[in-house]
Order: sequence, then structure tokens, then C-alpha cells
Amino acid sequence: MRDRDATFNDRVDAGRRLALALSGYKGRDLVVLAIPRGGVVVGYEVARELNVPLDVVIPHKIGAPGNPELAIGAVTQDGTTILDRELVRYLQVPDSYLRREIESQIREINRRITRYRGDRSMPTLNGKVVIIVDDGVATGATVRAAIRSIRKQNPSSIVVAVPVGPSDTIEQLRREADDMVCLSTPEPFLAIGQFYRHFDQTSDEEVVRLLELSKKENVSQ
Repeated sequence: MRDRDATFNDRVDAGRRLALALSGYKGRDLVVLAIPRGGVVVGYEVARELNVPLDVVIPHKIGAPGNPELAIGAVTQDGTTILDRELVRYLQVPDSYLRREIESQIREINRRITRYRGDRSMPTLNGKVVIIVDDGVATGATVRAAIRSIRKQNPSSIVVAVPVGPSDTIEQLRREADDMVCLSTPEPFLAIGQFYRHFDQTSDEEVVRLLELSKKENVSQ
């Protein structure tokens, strides 16, 4: 049975509720970076409420040999890599496989960046408060990779904001970020979609539409 307090109608509902929890950041020098695809729907609502730009950060999980759904780590566009060393050792994953998989995921990240951002450059993060938004976390590997990559660009602080996640993952992320905002940490936690009434897949086209809409809204302000 679902915990009603932990259930969101959809990503729009989650984003609006998350935006309220982040209202204390309104008026700061902010950038919202959402993790595609579903995180962009949540991030759009946050960025709109805070009246700040929306962009994307695109970490990708590194799948295990023969089981790509099993994450053994994550990587970002600049090559920042997080590995579950214990799992890598247990599965006896060869270094050659890791190199190939990391290169493959970076190529896919670059493809998506071109698809989503077009010829727009990455926003300047130096000295800004960066809010990383997703529609939820499970292992937290992709968010951790995003945090470490963004740190290299010297933001004043990094905030991770998600509607839902397991308590142990949230505590791990709290140690990596400067602030951690999570609306609910229900147990047992099986999957992010468990806590949404509607959790349809978000398309690339929807990501592009929301990024363009956010850009127009910020230009008109």
C-alpha cells in the first residue's frame, strides 16, 4: 500500500511542491539544472517558481556487463566518473569494459546535449547557487556524478532537490551537497515510480519544449 504522504500525482505536482520547499532560495543568484528526462518536468516547475533559468546536466549510469539496467556507476560529459568499487570487484568487471562503457555513455550524453541545448552554451556556474533537480533518486550515483562535475565549475553552493528517495541515499547525498531538499523518504523504497500516480516516460521533444519555454519566460521578465 502506498504512503499517501509520499505519493505525487505526477511530475508537475511534484515540481510545484518541491518549488515551495525551495522558496527560501528565491532572489538568490541561481541556476536550476535538471536531469533528463523526467527531472526536466520537475525542474521546469522549480525554475518557474523561483524565476530563474532552467538548463540540464546529463549524467548517465554505467551498466554492468550483460545487465545494463544494473548500475555499477555513473559518468558525466566531462568524464567525471563515480564507480561502485565493491560491486565492480564482486562482478569482476574488466577495466577494458569500463573504458568502453564510459566512452559510449559520454558519446550518448553529447548526443543528448546537442538535442536538448542546440547551439546554446552551458550557463556559467561560477559563483552561483546551483540547484540540481530530478524526479527522484534510488542509488544516487547519477546525482553524485553531477555534483562532482559541477563542483569543478566553482559554484558558490550546490543544492540537490528531489521529491522522493530512500533515506540512506538521501543521507549520502546530504554529505556531498551543500544543501539537500527531499520531500519524502518512504520505506520500503522499491522504485521512484512507486510514489507517483502517473509516471509516464518523458520524451526528448518534451524536454526540448520545456527548455525553450523556460528560456522565453526568462527573456520576457
